[in-house]
Amino acid sequence: MSTTTMPADRRAVPLARRSLAPDLARGLMLLLIAVAHAHMYLSGHPVGFRGYTLDGSALDRLVAGIQILLVDGRALPMFAALFGYGLVQLASRQLAAGRAWPDVRRVLRARSLWLLAFGFCHALLLFFGDILGAYGLVGLVLVGFIRRGDRALLWAAGLTTVLHVAVLALFGLLTVSADKGDSIAGMGDPAEALMMRVVGWSGMTPTYFAASVVPAFLFGIWAARRRVLEEPWAHRTLLLRTGVVGTAIAVAGGVPLMLVDTRLWAPSDAIGVSAYALHSVSGIAGGLAYAALIGLAVAGGARRAAPGPVARALAACGQWSLTCYLLQSVVFTVVFVPYLGGLGTRVGDAAASAVAVITWLATVVLAASLSRTGRRGPAETLLRRLTYRRAG
Repeated sequence: MSTTTMPADRRAVPLARRSLAPDLARGLMLLLIAVAHAHMYLSGHPVGFRGYTLDGSALDRLVAGIQILLVDGRALPMFAALFGYGLVQLASRQLAAGRAWPDVRRVLRARSLWLLAFGFCHALLLFFGDILGAYGLVGLVLVGFIRRGDRALLWAAGLTTVLHVAVLALFGLLTVSADKGDSIAGMGDPAEALMMRVVGWSGMTPTYFAASVVPAFLFGIWAARRRVLEEPWAHRTLLLRTGVVGTAIAVAGGVPLMLVDTRLWAPSDAIGVSAYALHSVSGIAGGLAYAALIGLAVAGGARRAAPGPVARALAACGQWSLTCYLLQSVVFTVVFVPYLGGLGTRVGDAAASAVAVITWLATVVLAASLSRTGRRGPAETLLRRLTYRRAG
């Protein structure tokens, strides 16, 4: 079915008419995702709770410390909030076009199911730490919250935040007691690595779902109902408070684990696990704060006739977020794994983050160049076609 003959409720919103703030947030978020994931491809070193090497250089420890404070456990909740926000936008467009809620729910679940399938393929071929599967799972299970009242939404967010702490504390205990063997990324046999990636993904996807994704996803739904990022100028006070308070909570909550994982502090295992759980739960506030600050920046520039070239390029990356996310894993696999580039056994955290930044910049340039003609990312296009084919 061509775009011109596709029903109005199934057509993608033209790129030029998309809201700037959500796409800008997704584009910047992909930088955080890149630097949070790149060091997970390294091998041959003892690592801390967040997977950073414990025997790296001073520069490696500095980079690890900054990322633990500002990136790790903060990018994933930001992505989750934007995912919830995006589902509400999609549902609103469908409902406005006259579709009944059962039909809209079927579309959202089809999209989530295919996203789960994308995550499985991503893990199978490239990266055990895939996050797409967790978002597909949350969309399948919790799509009904799009129609629930605010009170139910906020109660669920609070309860799942408590669950978040409990699950992460258990995960921290498992990290302390686990055998310190080499990482999946360090396996030299491609077939063995493929099998272990799927095993790892099968365990991490429900863990991400239970521990990291749900609270921020629900807050994203709440914000979307109020069009907070689509109309940021109308919500400056909320965005400012969320940005300032959330960032302060995230930094303060990240300090203990930063000290532990950079070996500036060597507490007992119990305190280390507590620091890990505190870091993770404070990351929810950090993820929401980052999205709020981006919305505030857009509100500050609302008087401009059009966004500048940098903002347009970042927004294009956000429009291509699924494609750019998968491209990051392609590059990291080619560069780092032992049976390809092999760089993962020869560099530390600082070099891995440098590769991540360069990779992100390349995807920004690619998306900005190709989206000028209205072209959409290939992964986004495939997901849309599969979604509507299944939804009917």
